Amino acid sequence: MRLNTPDLARTTFAVLFIGLLLGVSLWILRPFLGPGLWAAMVVVASWPLMLRVQRVLWGRRGLAVVAMSLLLLLVFVVPLAVAIVTIVDNADRLVEWGRLAADFHLPEQPPRWLVELPMLGGVVQSAWDQATLLGLRDLWPRLTPYAGSLTRWFVGQVGNVGFLLLQFLITLVVATVMYATGEQAASLARRFARRLGGERGEGVIDLAGGAIRGVALGVGGTAAAQALLGGIGLALAGVPFAGLLTAVMFMLCIAQLGPLPVLVPAAIWVLWNGDTGWGVLLLVVGVLVTTLDNVLRPLLIRMGADLPLLLIFCGVIGGLLAFGLVGIFVGPLVLAVGYRLLEAWIADGERPPPTYRD
Repeated sequence: MRLNTPDLARTTFAVLFIGLLLGVSLWILRPFLGPGLWAAMVVVASWPLMLRVQRVLWGRRGLAVVAMSLLLLLVFVVPLAVAIVTIVDNADRLVEWGRLAADFHLPEQPPRWLVELPMLGGVVQSAWDQATLLGLRDLWPRLTPYAGSLTRWFVGQVGNVGFLLLQFLITLVVATVMYATGEQAASLARRFARRLGGERGEGVIDLAGGAIRGVALGVGGTAAAQALLGGIGLALAGVPFAGLLTAVMFMLCIAQLGPLPVLVPAAIWVLWNGDTGWGVLLLVVGVLVTTLDNVLRPLLIRMGADLPLLLIFCGVIGGLLAFGLVGIFVGPLVLAVGYRLLEAWIADGERPPPTYRD
């Protein structure tokens, strides 16, 4: 009698063929992976808004898709494009500022106007003297050469304007298609997740959508609010190139670096020029805008996903370092899915074992 044994060679070649097919497919789609991922994040985050727009426009999906595409063009593509073009147009000035920072040397004594500040002058003088005794003045010349290199790197990252604008346009086109066929894509994702993990796998899809919406609201909304308020402060204080600095501040807030790298040097420049009142006001604005991050972002994130704030924060920072700007969404998404799966696994272990009756 002959036993039915599996054909190992056939199984191996089938797996290799499937792997080769997936690899070639990803290679073909490689130019569209980045824009497609961004489009998916944007569509998932704004899908509830699209449904509201559709209800307002007499239930017409086509009109809602057109309206959302124009809204994306105005809200995402145009501001980012303007910010990038503004930075690139002033690239020489940014490099010059980096060179000035590299050539700057701390004086032995603080400026007279700084010492004469009410309630703060004595503290500043004491801190300045202690820093001089500790040798921190000698540390500054070693750190300032990196300012020029950092500025040139930053300009180089946004220097390829044509490529970035093309990526934005491809993202817009893909997002438009996703808006039009959102239900079919969601159904396919749910079926795939159910095939992998049953009902729990389908729940992971809902969790992923909530995490994306929460991060989009928390990170994007907070960055826009911080950049807007900081830009108003720069304009009121009379800082030159307030629009350029606002664009830089928005990108720094998106990258989770905050507005202080822009507001603090701007306030020091205003104080250095003798405008004590406006300089102090700009410092106060910097503190308030930075504090806004701790209040507004958790609130907006909670609106999209009920997840621990530390988990979201680690996901944003870790994803940014690992995958670049898109990692702001990918990092929290991966951590959120892993966190929920770990919770479900622990809950399964705590359930009492089934009892059997004779």
